[in-house]
Amino acid sequence: MSKRLFILVTGMPGSGKSVVVEEARSLGIPVYVMGDVVREEALRRYGRVTPELMVETSRLLRREHGEDVIAKRTLEKIRPCERVVVVDGVRSLREVEVFRRHGNVVVIAVHASPRTRFQRLLKRGRPGDPSNYEEFYKRDVTELGFGLGEVLALADYIIVNEGSIEETKAKARELFEKLL
Repeated sequence: MSKRLFILVTGMPGSGKSVVVEEARSLGIPVYVMGDVVREEALRRYGRVTPELMVETSRLLRREHGEDVIAKRTLEKIRPCERVVVVDGVRSLREVEVFRRHGNVVVIAVHASPRTRFQRLLKRGRPGDPSNYEEFYKRDVTELGFGLGEVLALADYIIVNEGSIEETKAKARELFEKLL
């Protein structure tokens, strides 16, 4: 039996990971979101989910169970019959290694400049999105503290997302079709 292929999607907040992941879904590729593990744990611990509790829960999980716990819990959710999957939200090389131990791994980094990402997050207006550049910068530093910069630097492919959603979808589709 051939090895499973894990397509890991990473990027800074507001880079456009969700656009890339939605394109995978449209091609019928199963998608698992690592943040769902954190969301479930925040609900279990606190009975609610806020951006602050997401960060705190993520830190607590890593401190209590190791840097790779979120990847391990995500891996447990993947059905054995799924030979190719997309995993959204990998943040460290330790997490990448979890998937590498269970199959072939391709890392796709979605990149957009800080200015572009900040403007997108302001427009998006999700709870927890920054309302000023200081909050934005602080969130970036938190993400980089998890090891995200190393994953971005060592990615196999980079999708630069400075244009329209349609352009990014087209780039993502072309890449997924190449990988499949």
